[in-house]
Amino acid sequence: MTAISELGEFGLIRHLTENIKSKNDSTTFGIGDDCAVLDYCDRRTLVTSDMLMEGIHFDLVYTPLKHLGYKAAVVNFSDIYAMNGTPRQLIVNIAVSRRFSVENLDDIYSGLLLACERYGVDLVGGDTSASVTGLALSLTCIGDAKAEDVVYRHGAKETDLICVSGNLGAAYLGLQLLEREKKVFEGKNIDETSAQPDFSGHEYLLERFLKPEARKDIVERLRDAGIRPTSMIDISDGLSSELLHICKASQTGCRIYEERLPLDYQTALCAEEFNMNVSTCALNGGEDYELLFTVPLTDHDKIAQIDDVREIGYITKAELGTALIGRGDAEEIPLRAQGWDAAESGK
Repeated sequence: MTAISELGEFGLIRHLTENIKSKNDSTTFGIGDDCAVLDYCDRRTLVTSDMLMEGIHFDLVYTPLKHLGYKAAVVNFSDIYAMNGTPRQLIVNIAVSRRFSVENLDDIYSGLLLACERYGVDLVGGDTSASVTGLALSLTCIGDAKAEDVVYRHGAKETDLICVSGNLGAAYLGLQLLEREKKVFEGKNIDETSAQPDFSGHEYLLERFLKPEARKDIVERLRDAGIRPTSMIDISDGLSSELLHICKASQTGCRIYEERLPLDYQTALCAEEFNMNVSTCALNGGEDYELLFTVPLTDHDKIAQIDDVREIGYITKAELGTALIGRGDAEEIPLRAQGWDAAESGK
């Protein structure tokens, strides 16, 4: 393993970035100067940023470094897609302690660059720093969209349909599986080289947590169908939390149906294994990175033709509040934001 001190800061930057090539016309100049130079002409520029801290946002006991790099990039791309935009450039800042080697950083960058290649994004700069608290990543993604195409959270209107892509709750249960095996590993003091947890039958759940994908495909299908959502957000903190964001910003209420929540078969089985309510997992689990959006009622037939999108409810007047309509007896249950909370995560 190569100590980072052998290369020094500038040598490390050259090592990590020497083979990076730009793909987007808007990237006038990337890595190699004090600033990247971008040109978007008459389009709107979209900027998002995320910070990931070891022990808070990820656990290296069960998170491979390549997966960490990939996920760190993808969650930023997801924010751009949630605005109906296209991610173009990525800036990556990394702080590392002495326990990490050059090869460790190579693994992180291989994940970052794989995500950039898969989504057509240019890595155009960043910074490296020493750390006394472990590993930290801070990423900024820059994207663009035509002014008339940008979708905000505040555009939902009464009678709009509430739609969601993919399925929900799988990432949360993938995390529960990993945390359970971590406790077994630590409790039995097992030799790390011989420990092989049995995750058979749960592969999909682990992939959803460790290697999520941004829903570029859904944004493209909506465009192809001539549908411009009235509001949109990606599901990082749980369906309930994100839907409440839309309703608050749009000054509306909502009704969603429990029986329409999209669930994968593995998710339902695993929830039963953990003695959890699968609907609660879908509503509050978080880290699904699916798209939650609203469309006019007149787009119902178009939405019905798009694979992997489900209508789960509708927007109401604000005075009617926000509620989940339960199965069977159709009881209305007030929606509450119970997803991941940065203020509570370290406790």
